[in-house]
Amino acid sequence: MDNRAEVREFLVSRRARITPEQAGVETFGDRRRVTGLRREEVARLAGVSVDYFTRLERGNLGGVSDEVLDAIARALQLDDAEREHLFDLARASQASPRAQRRPLATEVRPEVRYLLDAITEAPAIVLNHRMDLVAGNELGHALHSPMYAGAERPVNISRFIFLDPRAKDFFSDWQRSADTNVAILRGEAGRNPHDAGLASLIGELSMRSEEFRTLWAAHDVRRHYAGMKRFVHPVVGELELHYLSVPLHGDRGMTLTTYPAVPGSASADALRLLASWAASEGVLARADPTAATKRRGAVAKG
Repeated sequence: MDNRAEVREFLVSRRARITPEQAGVETFGDRRRVTGLRREEVARLAGVSVDYFTRLERGNLGGVSDEVLDAIARALQLDDAEREHLFDLARASQASPRAQRRPLATEVRPEVRYLLDAITEAPAIVLNHRMDLVAGNELGHALHSPMYAGAERPVNISRFIFLDPRAKDFFSDWQRSADTNVAILRGEAGRNPHDAGLASLIGELSMRSEEFRTLWAAHDVRRHYAGMKRFVHPVVGELELHYLSVPLHGDRGMTLTTYPAVPGSASADALRLLASWAASEGVLARADPTAATKRRGAVAKG
């Protein structure tokens, strides 16, 4: 297994996106069959030979230096997320088979659960690199309660977005959520090209969702660290929440995301209502029985 096809398709898609005018390349009125840059133009902008860039674009990143990758990124006008993706693809192509298959974390440590329980005024969840919701506080599970209607566990946000019709009611801007989700998965696939579970998820979504297939073919990647999200929750209605995502470096592949509301806002009031509903309905016990049991045990000891 290798990632040559991924490298090839990513570089070709980025080259096709940049026009000569955007790159400052003189065309001297020549007739072009495509709007993007030619290989020789990218090679010239990057300061490498056409043969060398052709080799790279065919998916062979073996032995390429960081300086060359930087030059290619500048020539193709890659943003920070795209540049990071290019470097991830290069690292994956050069890693040993053993390193490529280094296992990722499958569940969170107790300390992370303590942290989740300590966050009481905002939803908080932990996602793995496959977009499985592996842990959360009570508000986090309550916010995502529409995803627990199905029987499959763990809940997977990508499957919900593309395979559950309720997603288009839950996400106020479904298209943006879908775009972002695919861009995140594309980045994860670049970092973990040999992850069988991730490949299986992507294959399943490609088979079952035309919308996913279309977005996946664009080869877009995106950073997803902070911003605003809007939800329409079936119990409390509209929620406008900030989000902040941070990687859990002690749990490889895991990301903690919190969703605070602006203090004093209608969304802050809605979160308080959601917390009351979650407590009365036993949301945590249904969504995460293990966490609920450990919490009851901790309370009893206290």
